[in-house]
Amino acid sequence: MKFIIRLTLLLGASLMLANFSAAAISPGAEAPDFNLTGHDGKSYKLSEVLKGGEHVVLEWFNNECPYVEKHYGTGNMQSLQGKYTEKGVKWFSIISSAEGKQGYRDQAGAAKTKKEREAKPTAVLLDPSGDVGKLYGAKTTPHMFVINPKGKVVYNGAIDSDSSFRGKAVKGAENYVVAALDASMAGKPVKKAKTKPYGCSVKYKK
Repeated sequence: MKFIIRLTLLLGASLMLANFSAAAISPGAEAPDFNLTGHDGKSYKLSEVLKGGEHVVLEWFNNECPYVEKHYGTGNMQSLQGKYTEKGVKWFSIISSAEGKQGYRDQAGAAKTKKEREAKPTAVLLDPSGDVGKLYGAKTTPHMFVINPKGKVVYNGAIDSDSSFRGKAVKGAENYVVAALDASMAGKPVKKAKTKPYGCSVKYKK
């Protein structure tokens, strides 16, 4: 009973709207440039990454969020990361949690979490100021963006069609990110370019 009450409170707090008013970048718009430090100490500038002619995925990440656990605990996110990075896609997990808030990681912490999760993104990027998250209008963890080689956002929204936090919900859900990547990489229009993201609110600095 205590577990249920605690989980209910956690989910209730997690689903509160983030304290900012920036609208998420619309599909078709130019992806805002950024320069963030990764878990490996390297600098990642979006405009430089795009010069490689590959698609880019941005995944907002909070390791303590039950909705993130849904996709990492089942291995779903790691599988997608591995599948598409092998195809040349640059995948960035972005931590916009402010210092002292749920999910915050410094460089060493991000590297440790990546290793523990056996995650396979190109890099875990650190955005403790929240500037990049707010620039994109990222509202939840996970909140997903797909950017084509021309620097245009072709998808913005949820990872899939099932907003439950339970791991068993992964199977059978329509994966919007997979659909967007497969279509865009094949030179086809993305049918569902925008969906409502679900998950925990991004823990921005007040």
